[in-house]
Amino acid sequence: MKYILSIDQGTTSSRAILFDKNMQPVATAQQEFKQIFPASGLVEHDPEEIWQSTVDTCNAVLDKISGNSKDIIAIGITNQRETTIIWDKDTGKPIYNAIVWQDRRTSDYCQKLKSIGHEPVIIEKTGLLLDPYFSASKIKWILDNVKGAKEKATEGKLLFGTVDCFLLWRLTEGRSHKTDATNASRTMLYNIKDGHWDNDLCSLFEIPVNMLPEVMDCAADFGNTSIFGHKIPIFGIAGDQQAATIGQACFEPGMMKSTYGTGCFALLNTGSELIHSKNRLLSTIAYQLDGKVTYALEGSIFIAGAVVQWLRDGLKIIEHASDADTLAQQSDQLHKLIMVPAFTGLGAPYWDANCRGAIYGLTRNSGPAEFSRAALESVAYQTCDLLEAMKKDIPHDIKTTLRVDGGMTSSNWTMQFLADMLNAPIDRPANTETTALGAAWLAGMRAGFYPNHDEFAKKWQLEKRFISRMEPAERDKNYCAWQDAIKRTLS
Repeated sequence: MKYILSIDQGTTSSRAILFDKNMQPVATAQQEFKQIFPASGLVEHDPEEIWQSTVDTCNAVLDKISGNSKDIIAIGITNQRETTIIWDKDTGKPIYNAIVWQDRRTSDYCQKLKSIGHEPVIIEKTGLLLDPYFSASKIKWILDNVKGAKEKATEGKLLFGTVDCFLLWRLTEGRSHKTDATNASRTMLYNIKDGHWDNDLCSLFEIPVNMLPEVMDCAADFGNTSIFGHKIPIFGIAGDQQAATIGQACFEPGMMKSTYGTGCFALLNTGSELIHSKNRLLSTIAYQLDGKVTYALEGSIFIAGAVVQWLRDGLKIIEHASDADTLAQQSDQLHKLIMVPAFTGLGAPYWDANCRGAIYGLTRNSGPAEFSRAALESVAYQTCDLLEAMKKDIPHDIKTTLRVDGGMTSSNWTMQFLADMLNAPIDRPANTETTALGAAWLAGMRAGFYPNHDEFAKKWQLEKRFISRMEPAERDKNYCAWQDAIKRTLS
């Protein structure tokens, strides 16, 4: 038996999954790690904990095949995007915690750049809005706030990377400082039209270009690792949302997927055409294969599955994530709460870094069941916002069906409400490990172990389709209530 090892390094946990010749998952290991909240709106991770959890989960799945790394054909990596790590080139030690994509500490700085007119140029070059979400302002913050960092960076002694790049550096024992085009496209330093790091943007953020990794195709020779006993090539890298797009086989323009993990991210394939949104969506690279770029429009929601974690860890009204689904079904259908989970601000299409979460409609009858239902419904409402924006940007080119993946899609109640509110079919695949599968396919295809994308797309299988059952009047009433709540919440 031969396998592809997929490393899926996410926002709250690291996972390793072995896929067999038929692209089926045969062994999985997962390990959560600490979320660090230094202050309101600030989110960090310990890079060493990210690294150790990655190694531990890889060893755990290897143990399930008797620890024989000779059976691993290649490794694919997918990762939480935008999260920023800077480390010492000589020692490999991070100089500060990883600043997570959710972190809003650079809001004032980004607002300052907006006020003096820099956002239009950034949008034109990167497809991104000027927001703390992306890596550039996080890099600048670390260089400005860690003693001696700016000088070391200028001298070429520091390296920057998103999480994939940091893991690659560690896996190759410092031999490979590379990333792929999808992760590069989320830094706000990469010109997605011309395909290179942009010197003007690096100057704007005062970031030395020599800190930045080499940018590769998503399926490429990124180096090899021997830390698991035998030499294994690393042949695939893609940011988690792009990997899910690949894993969902959204290879045709107009196809759309939405991933419901910590956040929610909807990507719409726009083919070879780079479309600049007029409705505050992001233009990004969906994937790059054989030097050819495929673009996408993306809507980014900061809080999706994280709202269920809040019910569990913050309010402590549930013990397990699945309990939210059960409680929602038990809620009083006549008692309507609207929850706006702006714990770290609102993403697309509002991009308000300063507003915070709110709940509307509270009465003395509001309890855990109503809170749970409002939390799950908030994910569907936010997805409605994204789809409405996409329809305005390209009204005639969107396929009617939405392919979904991520942990929240296991909730039939949530997926049915999503179908009701979007008034569109929701397709849940038979293989729900789409993010890890996307990274595995990239590596396996590059190794000649897996088929090309046309054959891969034919293997996509439907597990369940959810069809809207809601009356138009009820849908309109629900969405109007949501939009009213949004207006009241925006800062």
